[in-house]
Amino acid sequence: MKKQSISIFLLLPILFLCACSLKENSLPDEPYSPVSYELYPAPEGAYVGDTMPYVTDDGMLELYYLYDTDHNGQGYHPIYSFSTDDLVGYEDKGMALNYGLMSDPDPALGTGSVMKDQEGTYHLFYTGHNDAGNNGMGKECVMHATSPDRETWTKQPEDTFFAPEGYSHDDFRDPEVFWVEEDNCYWLLIAARSNAQGGVVAKYTSEDLKSWNFEGPIYAPMEQYMLECPDLFCINGTWYLTYSWDCVTYYAIGESMNGPFKAPKDNILDGKGLMSGNGFVFYAAKTAQMNGNTYLCGWLGRPGLSSDSGVYQWAGNVLNHQLVQHEDKTLGVKEPDSFTTYFSLNKDFKAVKKEGNVKIDQNNVALSSKDGNFAIADLGTRPATMYLECDVTLQSDGRAGFAFGGSESDPTYTALCLDASRDLLHYEGYEIADLATFDPVAITYFDFVAGNTHHVKLVCENEIVVLYIDDTKALSSRISHSTGGAHIALFADDCDVSFNNITMSLPN
Repeated sequence: MKKQSISIFLLLPILFLCACSLKENSLPDEPYSPVSYELYPAPEGAYVGDTMPYVTDDGMLELYYLYDTDHNGQGYHPIYSFSTDDLVGYEDKGMALNYGLMSDPDPALGTGSVMKDQEGTYHLFYTGHNDAGNNGMGKECVMHATSPDRETWTKQPEDTFFAPEGYSHDDFRDPEVFWVEEDNCYWLLIAARSNAQGGVVAKYTSEDLKSWNFEGPIYAPMEQYMLECPDLFCINGTWYLTYSWDCVTYYAIGESMNGPFKAPKDNILDGKGLMSGNGFVFYAAKTAQMNGNTYLCGWLGRPGLSSDSGVYQWAGNVLNHQLVQHEDKTLGVKEPDSFTTYFSLNKDFKAVKKEGNVKIDQNNVALSSKDGNFAIADLGTRPATMYLECDVTLQSDGRAGFAFGGSESDPTYTALCLDASRDLLHYEGYEIADLATFDPVAITYFDFVAGNTHHVKLVCENEIVVLYIDDTKALSSRISHSTGGAHIALFADDCDVSFNNITMSLPN
């Protein structure tokens, strides 16, 4: 009995030391509650498809979009809208324009544009789609509706027109209409398919928005089947054309609004899905110019058959980036300036070593790993909505980034990866240990340079996590593994990396 008591007392210091060590390497789970989507809205019970941004005279962004559900009927994709004055908080304005009957050219609606004419009347040009083929005239056509107030829209069926000769009558969609002062007429750009050149952006002109003259293609790269949702805009005297295909939004640079347009070597600003037909990371984006900034307004697709797979289906949540023009005239993206005001409450945090070689100095964390091992520093439970900013210095052959998991209920970590070894940003639900084993699925290209320090920002709202780097690229993801009380961490996989000047912010 006496001997047993002595053994227990001898063990107590060891148990105490183990408990202290465990406590030092762990952060407690904190409560987690999802929030409403203030930054990335979607209609209740439905999804946001292709957007049609319009900026009012008083600086309000009205974001018209194709309304999609999981139970579309014979008629589908009516046009709905949101409105916002700062891209933070949106008012759901409901339906603007409904689809027609099966006997009409528009039992399904497609993308278009909203504009105001020289006399003050509002116009909505859109795609009519009817799989029955409109008595041989083609499945798709340009259609027209007008409104005195953008509240009540009246269709003008007599203004409907189809593709010209030499072009596919089944692929003729997404009209973008605007006034051109220099030409003293209206332009209409449209995604069309030339029998000779493949997918093109074609141009029409009109003096009355009713009769249109075909002017031919202004961009014909002879690469994609179609160049959907074309949009033309100018920043500081340089013209840009955006268009979408292969689940990707692209851009080209022009010498004038008539071109010629040339795509830069890397003309993708956000993610690209590598699964054919199921990689809608950021799609069908068009621009809005307001408050001196140009925004690229698109959507992040909803999850595929499983969450955290890097596979995204058509239509999801609104996703807007602010465009940045670089010195060489190429474009980059960053979070909208208004997000800085929104995330104005500083969040104190503590970093602790979770695994491997980790050095922590207040808000600076250095990690080192080699020989197939990895290092992790835990930052605690990820808030439902947050903004994280830091500087990352990464070896040119390394893999590092942000990990999600590590809670008491789910200790595994999945990795949002800055992959300098492949010059990629990617997330597809892989655990850190599997990054070197499996190929990326949802990616964007980024040129990492040895020893360079990169400025990185994360914007998180529920499962949506958007990574920005150097005001150049974004990778938008749905990371359900980051929600529900999961922790956010920093990791290094077979490399040395430092995360410096880390700050976290919450909405005030």
